[in-house]
Amino acid sequence: MARITGVNIPDNKNAVISLSYIYGIGPKNSLKILKQANISPNEKIKNLSEEQIEKIRQIIAKNYKVEGDLRLEVSQNIKRLKEIGSYRGTRHAKNLPVRGQRTRTNARTKRGKRVTVGSGRKKTAEKT
Repeated sequence: MARITGVNIPDNKNAVISLSYIYGIGPKNSLKILKQANISPNEKIKNLSEEQIEKIRQIIAKNYKVEGDLRLEVSQNIKRLKEIGSYRGTRHAKNLPVRGQRTRTNARTKRGKRVTVGSGRKKTAEKT
């Protein structure tokens, strides 16, 4: 397995797909990287030479913010939104959808498992 920016990349997949295993690199960015490195997108990672892999590493290191640095930046942005008290920050803090989605019915992945709430009336003890 090739290792780029601390991520093990699958050998038996096309280069475009394999590069998208890196956090911060999607299909479009992986195509750009491969074009800069003069590598065919359909080439398998196991067929690349060590020089080609090193060229990919250098392009990513020079032009892209990936993995730990990107995760840190995203978390700092969310922390900043919470500190300034913006609407988006409060939505992040309450663990609710941030981008205007409805919450009355959907948003299960963000809000968690459904919790059934009683009707508000407790059953009274049996009369003796």
